[in-house]
Order: sequence, then structure tokens, then C-alpha cells
Amino acid sequence: MLWLKAFHIVFVVTWFAGLFYLPRLFVYHCATTDGPGLERFAVMERRLFALMSLGGALAIAFGLSMVIVAPALLQFAWLRVKLVLVAALLGYHVWCYVLMRQLIEGRARRSQRWYRLFNEVPGVLLIAIVLLAVLRP
Repeated sequence: MLWLKAFHIVFVVTWFAGLFYLPRLFVYHCATTDGPGLERFAVMERRLFALMSLGGALAIAFGLSMVIVAPALLQFAWLRVKLVLVAALLGYHVWCYVLMRQLIEGRARRSQRWYRLFNEVPGVLLIAIVLLAVLRP
């Protein structure tokens, strides 16, 4: 079980690194007007999204494997709340993909300020998820 937990944490860190950085790239992308700059951000965003998707998938896979090994964990309310927050995080991840496609296709209509605020969402979710996992209220 400890190996599963260790790899779960490694891939959660990988996933969150992408979730923190991709919206920051969106801020820079929407401020860019030159063709080479736009293409550079499109490439960076696509590559980062692929890596963070892999990290997210593996984090979820190792998390689910811990539940499969110890299904009694599901009886704890803190874990069920954590799983709801992870589902919200997954929704955020999908929303990042939608925003990335809009930026790459030149259809984005949001401001830098909006992307800066959007960038705060994973931090709030991270705090809540870690507190639930560590404190187990």
C-alpha cells in the first residue's frame, strides 16, 4: 500500500505542476500578438497539457488502486469529500483543455485578469484536498 501511496503522491505533484503552470501560460498567451509568439505558446500549452494529463491519469489510477486494495477506506466521509474535490479538479482539467483550444484557435475572449483568477482555483482545491487527506476530519 505504501508504494501505491508514494506513486500516487508523485503523480499528484506532476498533475498539479501542470494545473498551476498551464493557466499562467494562458495569461501570457492572451497578451501575445505576434505570430511566432502565438505559435510558441500553442506548442508549450499542448505539450504541458499532454504531460499533466498523463500525471493526472496516473494519480487517479494509483488513488483508485489504493481504494481497490483497501475498499474499507470508502466508509470514511473525508475520503468521499476528497473524491468529490478530485472530480472538481478533473472538471477544471477539462476546462483547461477547452480554454487551451480556444486560445490556439484564436477564439479566446477572456482577459489576462480572468486567467489570473482562474489560475487560483487549483491552489484552493489543493489546500482542501491535502487538509482532508492529512487531518482526516
